[in-house]
Amino acid sequence: MTASQRSKTAPGTGASTDGATRGNPPFAPDAAGMQQYLDAWTNAWKSALNAAQQTGGAAQQAPLAGLAANWWPPAGNGAPVNPFAAGNPFAAGNPFAASNPFAAGNPFAAGNPFAAGNPFAAGSPFGAANPFGGANPFEGFKLPTASIEPTRLQHLQAEYSRDALDLLRQATDTTPKAPELKDRRFSSDAWKATPAYAFTAAWYLLNARYLHELVDALDTDAKTRERIRFAVQQWTAAASPSNFLALNPDAQSALLETHGESLRQGVMNLIGDMSRGKISQTDESRFVVGRNLATTEGSVVFENALFQLIQYKPRTATVRERPLLIVPPCINKYYILDLQPENSLVAYALEQGQQVFLVSWHNGDASIADRSWDDYIEEGVLTAIETTRSISEREQINTLGFCVGGTLLATALAVAAARGEHPAASMTLLTAMLDFGDTGVLDVFVDEAHVQMREQTIGGKNGGTPGLMRGVEFANTFSFLRPNDLVWNYVVDNYLKGRTPAPFDLLFWNSDSTSLPGPMYAWYLRNTYLENKLREPGALTVCGEEVDLSRIDVPTFIYGSREDHIVPWRTAYASVPLLSGPLKFVLGASGHIAGVINPASKNKRSFWSVEADAKHLPEEADDWFAVAEEKPGSWWPTWAEWLDQYGGKKVKPRAQAGSAEFPEIEPAPGRYVQQRD
Repeated sequence: MTASQRSKTAPGTGASTDGATRGNPPFAPDAAGMQQYLDAWTNAWKSALNAAQQTGGAAQQAPLAGLAANWWPPAGNGAPVNPFAAGNPFAAGNPFAASNPFAAGNPFAAGNPFAAGNPFAAGSPFGAANPFGGANPFEGFKLPTASIEPTRLQHLQAEYSRDALDLLRQATDTTPKAPELKDRRFSSDAWKATPAYAFTAAWYLLNARYLHELVDALDTDAKTRERIRFAVQQWTAAASPSNFLALNPDAQSALLETHGESLRQGVMNLIGDMSRGKISQTDESRFVVGRNLATTEGSVVFENALFQLIQYKPRTATVRERPLLIVPPCINKYYILDLQPENSLVAYALEQGQQVFLVSWHNGDASIADRSWDDYIEEGVLTAIETTRSISEREQINTLGFCVGGTLLATALAVAAARGEHPAASMTLLTAMLDFGDTGVLDVFVDEAHVQMREQTIGGKNGGTPGLMRGVEFANTFSFLRPNDLVWNYVVDNYLKGRTPAPFDLLFWNSDSTSLPGPMYAWYLRNTYLENKLREPGALTVCGEEVDLSRIDVPTFIYGSREDHIVPWRTAYASVPLLSGPLKFVLGASGHIAGVINPASKNKRSFWSVEADAKHLPEEADDWFAVAEEKPGSWWPTWAEWLDQYGGKKVKPRAQAGSAEFPEIEPAPGRYVQQRD
């Protein structure tokens, strides 16, 4: 989906505008302004030319005089409009000028982005030159080392110099032809129509690509490389010319066509987002939970300080006697599983004849700021299991855990098993981690220092006051995992172009995050992401019981998403050797959310599965994939068929929700899910 499809244009920014009909000339900078830009830009490329000559390239000087007219199209009435007059954004101090922060110790100087103050020099990620000046703030800390093998670095430098020289020759041609721009940020005709913008974008893409190639070449441990990669990704995403009004022709056109209205509206959007602490990704005024989201009919039949339990109204004449209890992640609202009628996993399960109960977590506030992981197991998941068993009058129920909900569910069932209790007839784990050996891109945020900081600031360590891990921090963190799609795209649309984001239910849910108690969150960070103890039998004690996942001997359906960057699919598969019961693993296409929410009615994407003895899955994920068969469409019917065999006999549904002990409290979706930060 393109930016134009995601957003609606502010009044007056359409193709046919008041400005155009009133005879205002189209935007066209003048030759003098372009000449200043071209001179500064050419100077910035001297280092690339010198390096190319040293590696055998024949740098030929192309005359620059008179090129400006070829770079900018003339104004419609012959009178150029110069956006760079007086306050020329390309004058000294600009990103291309000699005095800019990348000159001299220029990361692109001599073809080497790390010349002089190499941030990847051996011995320190910041090199010999301390960018902070004065005393080294990292002195006394053991810092990771990173370096690039000289031969490989020289090869990368030579390739960069060659590509830079080719681009410069193309730019200084008598009739410059705009370079091909394959990045969707520069896909509009405005970037291609004017060589100045096209070459600015091409220059940026060349340097961004080179930086990422240098990261790939680093000789260091995997965690350090990924942290450097993440930092470079953030820097290059932020440095895109499309993010700056002076360099974005689309934003400039909107500014002129709306007579400044787009800029005014953009500033208002920025002020509003600053007050909220996050960038708007959708028009949130268009959605109300319970009205056009999470509308599946049901009743809240239990609540305590941590959660509400929802029992949904059956949709079939008969239902399976064993109910299904769904435990969603506690860092997001549950209704990703009940977003709209056509893509609701809850509704789908009901239509398959299942009785469905669901945990709706309390959005953390001061009243539960001191709650621990043990509390979420005992007062959360185990209480939900017991309440569901009581209402349904069944000794065993089927269970499903999604993401962190799966980690909570498996821990709870292991605690129950240690007590000699076996309340589950089956378990489904959707993109859930039990073995945290590979936590994907999230690993860049977790180390001993970070965990200690959380323990001391919000975790109540050493007698400190417990606090909350705010949901907005989760939301912002997940957005920056995909900075171009979930951050800078909206900076450009919302602030530079003054648009209001289009209504999109998934992005509304994405922004509707949940805060967590600090002690619970700090325990989770240390014992799973940092120390990976959950997978080790007896390494953890939860609710007074030693946790041993191998005691969970129930049939288990494990799902992973092939392109998941939060729970890598091989990590989801790593649960296989930890559990003892009959197992089935299914791999879906797409990512963490889109892979899970893939309704059967849409018949989209595909999935992989193995039709074999469930007791003998390979221990290694790649061995499983080698024999797996790809199938078109959704994995939901495969799961429904698997679940049906553990549902017990078919019975008539009860006429009323709850029971005498647990009467209906309020209609679904309940109060807890509607509490926002």
